Amino acid sequence: MDLRSTQLSALTCLLFVSCCCNGGNILVLPEDGSHWVNMQVILRNLHTRGHSLTVVRLSKSWYIQDNPSLYSTITVNPTDYEDVGLDYFKFLIERSLALQRMSPFFRFFEQQKDITNMLKVFHNGALRMISSILDDAGLVERLREDKFDLLLTDPAFPVGVLLANFLRVPMVYNVRWLNAGDCHMQTAPSPPSYVPMYNSLLHDQMSFLQRTENFIRYFFSLLQERYIIMPIYTQLLERHFPPGADLLSMQQSADIWLIRMDFVFEFPRPSMPNLVYIGGFQCKPAQALPVELEEFMQSSGEHGVVVMSLGVVVSALPKAITETIASAFAEIPQKIVWRYRGERPSTLGNNTLLLDWFPQNDLLGHPKTRVFVSHGGTNGIFEAIYHGVPVLALPLLFDQFDNVLRLQIRSAARVLKVATLTSQEFLEALRDVLENPLYRNGIRKLSELHHDRPMSPLDSATFWIEFVMRHKGAAHLRSEANNLPWYSYHNLDVLAFLLAFTAIALLTSVYVCMLLCCKKSIKKRKVD
Repeated sequence: MDLRSTQLSALTCLLFVSCCCNGGNILVLPEDGSHWVNMQVILRNLHTRGHSLTVVRLSKSWYIQDNPSLYSTITVNPTDYEDVGLDYFKFLIERSLALQRMSPFFRFFEQQKDITNMLKVFHNGALRMISSILDDAGLVERLREDKFDLLLTDPAFPVGVLLANFLRVPMVYNVRWLNAGDCHMQTAPSPPSYVPMYNSLLHDQMSFLQRTENFIRYFFSLLQERYIIMPIYTQLLERHFPPGADLLSMQQSADIWLIRMDFVFEFPRPSMPNLVYIGGFQCKPAQALPVELEEFMQSSGEHGVVVMSLGVVVSALPKAITETIASAFAEIPQKIVWRYRGERPSTLGNNTLLLDWFPQNDLLGHPKTRVFVSHGGTNGIFEAIYHGVPVLALPLLFDQFDNVLRLQIRSAARVLKVATLTSQEFLEALRDVLENPLYRNGIRKLSELHHDRPMSPLDSATFWIEFVMRHKGAAHLRSEANNLPWYSYHNLDVLAFLLAFTAIALLTSVYVCMLLCCKKSIKKRKVD
């Protein structure tokens, strides 16, 4: 080895050691399913920058597996833990389709009942997980000894929130939903007069009746949070935290909220200094497809390809609806790539390719792709925006209805009701999205706006995570509103004081006037 090679090797080692020395020690509490898909993107970027990652996962996790090349793992096996399982999501889809067939009045109350039951199921699962962690003295000691610089968590359910506050570690959220609704409700003003509630199918320009409905939804969400979610964790807080500790205060204590949304897509609303918007951070330029898939794409000729996916949780729709969609696909000249698991539809055409899995981002970025048939999940919607592909939406669960409504308002998608879907309706809508330039122009405008930024969403997320580690938190960005009781936040105590002061002043004035009048009357009688 010559001198130059030796110097280069030494420099490489020095840079590597420097990177490792500057790297932080990060504890990660993710959520499973599609949430884990985008959390991994952040973890890979942090890993390349020399940070040490430790992921806490359930032993029955669907997607969070051991990956020693990227992170170390702490596996938790709670006693009496009931895995929700894919069958539960199948039940939720069937229930969602049933709700779509109801009148709006009955659908609203049935929907609130379903949300309440679902919150109980998921939060009781989260309780068992955090209990198994905090009740394990050996594990707690290990976590303390590791001296983590930061805890990164998805707070859809508060396992990471509780653990970060228990360990007193700075906390960063990778967040979209929190407890019973949008994460903004926990930390930023969210007036129901123009901020639509979760699953309301409303936009920010509401009529009087729509504002009334939105306010009722807002009120219900507060009740669900206070009387359904909070009591689930009461005994745990009494057992492991100081007196007076409450979950809402803990949730508001995150230093930075990395929010998976972009105002290109969302309605404008109030924000806070520690909210960082990283919608679309998982998107990237399309990579080359596998040879066989690329050949199929090229075989579409000038007609192009329709890509369909219902996300990582939904394997297939009910058989009748699947047959309806398959028969409509068979009627168009485009080729179809359909992510599908289940019994092969009998009406499937020769133009349709069924796959258990495919590289969705790479397919949406392919020049042959014309339309994305989607359930409206956040990850897929942002990939469609990133690559400028119009959407034919079949919303099924959760925030999907709100997501596709926002695209529809911006002329970037057409939305269908799955519960009453017919083959002719699906075919007509598909041809409309394929042939009408309105949708492609709408999504391309969103794509241009989304790309026009000084820093990529992923780089922004990484910067703020490292910012919190460098400064041991970001308390200077947290609003004092989090420490105010609700009546002080809304100035109800000030209003009560002013009303009382005004009332006393008026009564005093009246009393003085009455005294003066009485004295004048007495004098007059004496003169007479």
